[in-house]
Amino acid sequence: MWNKTENISIIDKGLIVDGTVSAKGKLVIKGTVKGTLVGETVIVAKEGVISADTKVTSITVGGTFDGELEASNELIILSTGTCTGKMICKNLIVESGGKLNAGVACTKVQNTNQDIKK
Repeated sequence: MWNKTENISIIDKGLIVDGTVSAKGKLVIKGTVKGTLVGETVIVAKEGVISADTKVTSITVGGTFDGELEASNELIILSTGTCTGKMICKNLIVESGGKLNAGVACTKVQNTNQDIKK
């Protein structure tokens, strides 16, 4: 009997989704997503393509991403990945060989101790 299940969804090779994709859990993209993407953990495989306005918790790009991205936690670009567009994330990791040709804003957690006046 399963105590905890993890949602895993796959957009496989050859599948093109044009519209709005909303996913809970992990979403693995081996095909193409166009339009709008909202999710938690997104993994773009080497053959995967996202051309969408995207809002996620974290995303790992091994394929191609083009669009506006808001990742509340992290954006990881693997050595095979390419990102273009506008990116907002908390943490950014780009492996050697990964391509980032985008406007990037990295947000940070507010430190309440900064409010102390000298």
